[in-house]
Formats: sequence, structure tokens, C-alpha cells
Amino acid sequence: MTLLELRDVAKTFGDTIALSPTSLAIEEGSFVAIVGPSGCGKSTMFNVIAGLLTPDGGDVLVKGERVNGTTGHVGYMLQKDLLVPWRTVEDNITMAKRLTGRVSAADREEARAVARQYGLGDFLRHYPTALSGGMRQRVAFMRTLVTHQTLLLLDEPFGALDAQTRLEMQQWLLQVWRDTGRTVLFITHDVDESIFLSDRVIVMSPRPGRVVADFANPLPRPRTVDTLIEPAFIDLKTKVMRLLHREDA
Repeated sequence: MTLLELRDVAKTFGDTIALSPTSLAIEEGSFVAIVGPSGCGKSTMFNVIAGLLTPDGGDVLVKGERVNGTTGHVGYMLQKDLLVPWRTVEDNITMAKRLTGRVSAADREEARAVARQYGLGDFLRHYPTALSGGMRQRVAFMRTLVTHQTLLLLDEPFGALDAQTRLEMQQWLLQVWRDTGRTVLFITHDVDESIFLSDRVIVMSPRPGRVVADFANPLPRPRTVDTLIEPAFIDLKTKVMRLLHREDA
């Protein structure tokens, strides 16, 4: 089933074309990575999908319903964790509920259950300053998860982490994705990360951004560190890298 569809979606800022007419279809339950150079319109696309920006042309459809310029149909996680420093882990996980109304006992129990399930049960009363970078990103992702949205937009959530922590977080994210069955759109500049995580790798051109390739990922799941040296991984990485670095991309 197609969960998200973009039909010739375009966005400009003054004289700058941030996103050329772009069409995509994302299947429910899939994990799709988007790679491209800085300034190619990846984050603009996410903001249009989330309804934070209204497209200048085209339509965004979720489950067949036009949602241009409306919010509340996605969970959205940015590269910065944006945790509130004076709130505990539990309070940060329930922050979305806090901003929209009262946090119920059920909301708090859900936050505790999610934290226990994904390795932060002992840190519910801790504040962000007591957490490692990877732990902070887990909290930010849990906050996104408890919005109960089927579609999750993750905009370079691991970009600021060191290589070892990043790989650990990638494996953790895949486990959560398998457990929850959510649909994930994932922006990254890291080609290895895009292939390791995804079912599809979408490659975008320099600004004005447009889709130049949409690769099905042939690598079987589950994936481990050994996946990174498999011939199919190297072959797909080569194809993506050639597109990203060709002069006429």
C-alpha cells in the first residue's frame, strides 16, 4: 500500500528554486533513504511533507488524501536532539503531549515502557546533561515514536555522532523499525548509512534538487557489520557515489 505520494511537488524561495518538481511513492512499512549534496532540497522536501511549508506546485498525499500545508500526519526528528535541558528523560519523551495538552498517566506509562524496551529504563529520572550523544538521540527518537504516526521523517539524526556510536545507533534503529513496523524516510549525507539502513536509496541532484535515481536495495535483512563488505553493498555504493560526484548530476 502506498502511504506517501509526492506528485510534482516544487518549492521556491524568492528567485531560488529549492526543489524542482519531484514525484515519489513510498510504500507503507518501508525504510527509504535520501542522499544528496548540501542544499539540494532534502530538508525542504521534508518540511513540505510535514506541512511546515506549502508547496508552490504539486501535491502531497498521505493514504491518498491531499495534505498540502497541514500538519499532524508525520513524526519528525531533526539532527539536533532538541531535548529540554531542565526536563527528565521521561518528560522529554512525553514532550509532544505536553505541548498539545495534558500528559496523562497512560502517556507516562508508555514513555516508561518504551524507555525500558530500548535500553533507557534506568535513566528515566536523568537529565540530558547526564546522557551520552547516542542516548540523547534515543530519547529524541522515542519522543518521535510516541506520537503514534505511521510515517517518520528522520533528518540526519546521527550526523553529529562518532563512527562507532553511529553504527550502534543504526543497528538500534533497525531493531526499533522491525519492532514497530513504521514507515521511515531518512535523510543522510553518508552513503554507507543510506545503504545499511534502507530498502531503497533515492539520490538527489544539486540545487535545484530533483531525483536522479531510485535504487532498490538488494541486501538481505537482518544486517550486520559484515554487510558493509558484501559485494552487493560495494556495488550499490559505487553506483550512488558515481551519481553524487558526476559533474552533470
